[in-house]
Amino acid sequence: MDSKKEEVASAPTSPESRRTRSNGKGKNIAEAAPPSVTVVSTKATPSPRGGWKKGVAILDFILRLGAIGSAIGAATIMGNSEQILPFFTQFFQFHVQWDDFPMFQFFVFANGAAAVFLILSLPFSIVCIVRPFAVGPRLLLVIIDTFTMALVMAAASAAAAVVYLAHNGSQDANWIAICQQFTDFCQVTSEAVVASFVAAVFLICLIVVSSVALKRG
Repeated sequence: MDSKKEEVASAPTSPESRRTRSNGKGKNIAEAAPPSVTVVSTKATPSPRGGWKKGVAILDFILRLGAIGSAIGAATIMGNSEQILPFFTQFFQFHVQWDDFPMFQFFVFANGAAAVFLILSLPFSIVCIVRPFAVGPRLLLVIIDTFTMALVMAAASAAAAVVYLAHNGSQDANWIAICQQFTDFCQVTSEAVVASFVAAVFLICLIVVSSVALKRG
């Protein structure tokens, strides 16, 4: 009997049995731990509202660069148009230059002024990229682009009329077609007129893009 009591007394008491006895209801403390709770956020993630307007502003900047290049190209090509025929007389030399025609002078001035206006409008276009919802800079760009488009279109149309007469002449007015002699001059002026009309198309696209960007999203 004494040996059995010593075995019971010498048996080590496990930590698990101590935790069980310390609980009055005989339950394990680990089992009584509260269940984990998963927190689900119901806050909506804000969607980028200005994404499409920023893309429109970037397109505006690219079109503006294209219009600048076309206007500068038109003014430069027309300003360098000149031809001297290889034959001449003692009192007369066959020479033609762009500043001999008032319409071509207006053409060079108008396209040069349009290029300057478009270059000055580049900072406002950049502001529209940084702040897509800014209304003031966008409205100012619409006004500048409309005025510039009207100026370029008027110059290109006037120059195109002169180029047409130079190519075909007018039988009713007894105007001869000078392009039969001054072929290089007429080719250069025609290229300048085409470049000016390309600039006008760019400006029309800019007006449409700016009008769309003014729409509230």
